[in-house]
Amino acid sequence: MSGKEKKSAKKYARMFFNTTGLDMAERAITELNVINDLMGGSKEIKNFFLSPLFGEEERLKTIEGLSEKLGFSEETRKFLVFISQHKAVSALPDIIRYFVDIYFEKKKKAKATVITPFKFNGKYEDRLVASLRKLTGRDVDIEYLYDPELLGGIVVKVGSTMYDSSLKGQLRLLREELIKG
Repeated sequence: MSGKEKKSAKKYARMFFNTTGLDMAERAITELNVINDLMGGSKEIKNFFLSPLFGEEERLKTIEGLSEKLGFSEETRKFLVFISQHKAVSALPDIIRYFVDIYFEKKKKAKATVITPFKFNGKYEDRLVASLRKLTGRDVDIEYLYDPELLGGIVVKVGSTMYDSSLKGQLRLLREELIKG
């Protein structure tokens, strides 16, 4: 994505957040993700939104129908029409990402991705949440990913910071040290 597209995605995310506000943000995220998943799962739907072969009026009618059928809010429907008219539908994944960032910032929350070779039980999860809350100074929303190739330990990504205590990561660091020395 070019710098201009990234700037546009941020601008559209801010604009949409200003429209939905904090109260409707979670619903808006869910609704935008539905459209994004539909586009990701179907070439036909993606082509419909991105191809110049379809007219603006045809897209408008389809967005109206989809929004009604899926029970989208009026704000989401209008936003989808807007980004369709501005040929920015291809930036939807980035718009969603920036929108979520704005939402978490306003809610004083942080999003963490935790990669583990096993499923956490409640006791470990509580300790992890408490540790991340202490580290970030915010409430933490955690997304768990399971990677059996990690061997042991965990990898935690909070924002742009990665904490790698996995066995695989430690072995990589050891190898780098041995190569240097």
